[in-house]
This record gives sequence, C-alpha cells and structure tokens, in this order.
Amino acid sequence: MQASDVIVFLFDCDNTLLDNDRVQDDLRALLERSFGKAACERYWQIFEELRASLGYADYLAALQRLRPEVDNDPRLFDASAFLLDYPFAERLYPGALDMLERVHAYSTPAILSDGDVVFQPHKIRRAGLWNAVAGRVLIYVHKDRRLGDIQARLPAGHYIMVDDKPHILAAMKAVMGERLTTVSVDQGHYARQSDGAAVPAADVALENIADLRGLDRASLLEAARPR
Repeated sequence: MQASDVIVFLFDCDNTLLDNDRVQDDLRALLERSFGKAACERYWQIFEELRASLGYADYLAALQRLRPEVDNDPRLFDASAFLLDYPFAERLYPGALDMLERVHAYSTPAILSDGDVVFQPHKIRRAGLWNAVAGRVLIYVHKDRRLGDIQARLPAGHYIMVDDKPHILAAMKAVMGERLTTVSVDQGHYARQSDGAAVPAADVALENIADLRGLDRASLLEAARPR
C-alpha cells in the first residue's frame, strides 16, 4: 500500500483516552492527606510553574521541587511510588481500547502526546495503550509544532487527530488543511476551558471517545473538507 492510501489515526492520551483529571484528583487527595492543604496547594503551584516553563506536565519534577519545602519528608517517597504504581488502566475511558481496535480496520492508530520522556511513556505503557497501538507512540514538547516530524515518522495520505484541547486541533488544522480531520472530545477540564480567544471549531465534535463508534472512514474523510 502506498503512503497516499494510508490513514493514520492520531489519539491524544490525557483526557482523550485516559481520564487524567481523575488521576490528578487522586494525587491531590494523597498530598493533602500526607502533607496538609497548604503543601498540597504549593505542589500544584510548582506543577503549573514547571508546565509554563517546560511546555509539558512534569509530576515527578514537581515533587523534587517540593522536597526542600517539606523538609525532605520521607512521605514524598510514597507520593512518587503512588505515581509510578498508579493503575492507569483503570482510568481509561469506557470504550477506549475497543475504539483503537475498531479504527485499525481502516487506519493505522497511534498515540500522539505532549510530555516528558520518563513519566508520560510510563503512563501510556501502564494504561495498556502502548501495546494497543503496537508501539506507535510519539511524545513531544508542543506536538502541534512538530507536524513535519510526525508525518515523516508516520507517513500517510490523510490524518485524523482526536484531542480534548481545541487550540491544539485548530493549530494542526491551520497547517495541514484538508489532509487532517480534527475530532474534539468534550472530556476533561481543557475541553471546557477558554482563555477568551476564539478558536475554530473542530471538523467533528463528540461528547466522549465512545461516540467515535458512530463514525466510519468515509464520514471522517468528508468532514475534513471545507464546508
């Protein structure tokens, strides 16, 4: 099969296939229980500062930064173990793995995520997503700025991107045009978050990832064309 005939289905991970908001809620509860509300809030402040400077979420680095502020409390080791041992497979949205199997009938599914090079791939493996896409996992800092590299590593005639972040989908669509079908899922806090800037609507809007079952190859390709 020639690359021009291939369809690559790109799935974001957090709050698209995996309910990352629930993971954060569980971590927040652990930190508050172990260190108190003030230290817990300080962790998330550090977390957001790191995300702003690095361009991705780094949970373990935030724990490292918190370490001197809690006097090297040994319970930090429990917090790190909690993250590394977390049952991410239990936080997959209903139908997520089934969806990856279904779209494989007419496309090549892959995971396209932002993140660090340690915890994010660990999370994807623990969730069972790595094996579900046969290791086709790409992780970047600002994935929407790495479209050339993505297309070189996963050559295709058409791409379908599923994500919970409207601004990511809009940025990718602006570059790739009709070669990309954008699919938004209204899951997680990013999907409902607005910074006041108008963002073009995705080609397809779904309430949850399971709704993808109602769409076939032809309808997804048609959705990418200008209306």
